Amino acid sequence: MATFLYRLGRGAFRRRRFVALVWVALLFVAGFGAASASAPTSGSFSIPGTEAQRAFDLLDQRFPGMAADGATARIVIKAPAGEKVDSEAVKPQVEKIVSELKDGPGKDQISSVTSPYEAQAVSQDGSTAYISVKYKVSGMELTDATREALTESATAAKADGLNVQIGGDALQAAPETGSGEIIGIAIAAIVLVITFGSLIAAGLPLLTALIGVGIGISSITALANVLDLGSTTSTLAMMIGLAVGIDYALFIVSRYRAELAEGRERDEAAGRAVGTAGSAVVFAGLTVVIALVGLAVVNIPMLSKMGFAAAGTVVIAVFVALTLVPAMLGFAGKKVLPAGTKSKLFGKGKGKGKAKPGAEGAEAKPNGGTRWARFILRRPVMVLLVGVIGLGIVAIPASKLEMGLPDDGAQPVSTTQRQAYDLLSEGFGPGFNGPLMVVVDGDKALADATVDRIKGLDGVAAVMPATQNEAKDAAVITVVPKDRPSSVQTEDLVHEIREGSDSGKVFVTGATAMNIDFSQKMNDALLPYLALVVGLAFLLLMLVFRSILVPLKAALGFLLSVVAALGAVVAVFQWGWLGSLFGVEQTGPIMSMMPIFMVGVVFGLAMDYEVFLVTRMREAYVHGERPGQAVVTGFQYSARVVVAAAVIMIAVFSGFMGASDQMVKMIGFALAIAVFFDAFIVRMTIVPAVLALLGHKAWWLPKWLDRILPNVDVEGESLRKHLGDSSDGAGPDKDRELANV
Repeated sequence: MATFLYRLGRGAFRRRRFVALVWVALLFVAGFGAASASAPTSGSFSIPGTEAQRAFDLLDQRFPGMAADGATARIVIKAPAGEKVDSEAVKPQVEKIVSELKDGPGKDQISSVTSPYEAQAVSQDGSTAYISVKYKVSGMELTDATREALTESATAAKADGLNVQIGGDALQAAPETGSGEIIGIAIAAIVLVITFGSLIAAGLPLLTALIGVGIGISSITALANVLDLGSTTSTLAMMIGLAVGIDYALFIVSRYRAELAEGRERDEAAGRAVGTAGSAVVFAGLTVVIALVGLAVVNIPMLSKMGFAAAGTVVIAVFVALTLVPAMLGFAGKKVLPAGTKSKLFGKGKGKGKAKPGAEGAEAKPNGGTRWARFILRRPVMVLLVGVIGLGIVAIPASKLEMGLPDDGAQPVSTTQRQAYDLLSEGFGPGFNGPLMVVVDGDKALADATVDRIKGLDGVAAVMPATQNEAKDAAVITVVPKDRPSSVQTEDLVHEIREGSDSGKVFVTGATAMNIDFSQKMNDALLPYLALVVGLAFLLLMLVFRSILVPLKAALGFLLSVVAALGAVVAVFQWGWLGSLFGVEQTGPIMSMMPIFMVGVVFGLAMDYEVFLVTRMREAYVHGERPGQAVVTGFQYSARVVVAAAVIMIAVFSGFMGASDQMVKMIGFALAIAVFFDAFIVRMTIVPAVLALLGHKAWWLPKWLDRILPNVDVEGESLRKHLGDSSDGAGPDKDRELANV
């Protein structure tokens, strides 16, 4: 493979105008498709195989006009101090809102508007009431006219002195990431400039990554309605695609500079960079793709589509690194090197590139990676214990992990959704924000019996009379819990209703029950998903490193870092530790999909660092260095770049913590902290300590297994034979130059 990639990189460098034109054309086509496509919807949400989903399917069959999955809105009205909502001064204003909605611009999308006086939706103290609005379509499918009619009805009432707020998913909008991702990119640019000492070299990874992400996100936008992709899909794909796109380009550019330091011609350096570092990029990308595509085992269509879309952006990032990056290096010329290094390497011998007298043959000062590796080799046991114990302490909160899906109670307090949520909780009780929908597949007698049984349960605040369909063979019962939707008590109530019901006849659904079933499905899928992803990646890494213990160590280190990251997430988002620092306004259960999504993404990214760092160690070991010296060599050439890549990843992910969407904010924090733990503590600290203790055994592979496994040659041995190299370098002086470039 290294030989093929060498030819690909060299060909892209030589035909750089054609390659660049192809990528620009792809960007234009994808952008045109995105601009021509209609706005993406929220995506259909279904959880196959769960009771809540079976209930929704039954509602569609027996109550065809009910639009069970349609958007809802609750217009909450609180009377001025000293007045009641049914007073002569307030009641006409409330009825005016109802009539304006029924006859307003969005009436065609409205299924029903219920007055609080008809539905007895007035609090006991008379201070609060709410108008129920049901729509025929989902929140993201509502027209602008419908949304404006909803908000304007509240605005007019506010002008008359009422406190009017709107809750529900009718005002649902695509998540806004704010300026956080721009700050993340700016930090990435600064890190690249510091790492390379050249604006051109720093700009290349950013430019190529943005082109790749632009193509990926535009393609997702263009196909969003065709493939039924949710509005958050592009945000998460951007988060991952941008991070890996910068990193993959960073590794290619770094290796290219190293090859130039060896005295190669520019086209030869580009070919060798893609043939060596490009091999690592391919396998690193494969691990990320495996982790993301593996999300399909959860069998939740929305999550599967998110995984496939994000995997697509990773594939684009790999192709960009292998073709567009060497092409752009061709345009950049010698400007990818710091000014002094250019003159020294290319023989100008003047100016600040001129070597100092007496420097000839002197021992170059070890770089930071070399010094750090030597420190670990002197104290491997102590370093290993400190790293493992430290992550173990951080992981302790993960034992108290509670999962759920956020509701309006997790919105910022400044939003009308959150204020409506709080008004309903104050006026009607916390459970009123998450009513349960009990669907009865039977006649009136079964429905009445179900109502009587539910009324006797401890966690119930109120039970509405059963509403039957026209055929009188099904009914819907609304149950209001005593506790808030995301509480453990409400979850227990759902299970209690289900366990005491006639199996196959009574189902519990609604947003709250759907969230509970979603969380349970995520819990059940976590171990099978881990087994699949870790197992496939273990085989892949065994091919790369020709070892059993190195892939095993990589997998165990990942598990340690991801559990520690989960512990940090629980401490911040569930317990509220340092919550204000990260913009957490409301603590609660951790997003149900966050742990499994984090496992998938972080595993892929963790293997990136494993591949890029350890392949240089493997390369040195294969060429005759002792195990300890191979570790030092790997850090000498790769540590600085891996640190830069990790800082860039952390900066990009942290930028998404400013998003308005709670899921995006939480995933951004989780990925940033997980990359920090995995890159700096596991890969840069624990891994070299373990390799130092294992010695030659780290690279052991049974002979029979060595014969079976195909040789993917990530270290580029076949490439060196093909090119007739006798050694990897051009002498000790060039080695010292390379270490400092």
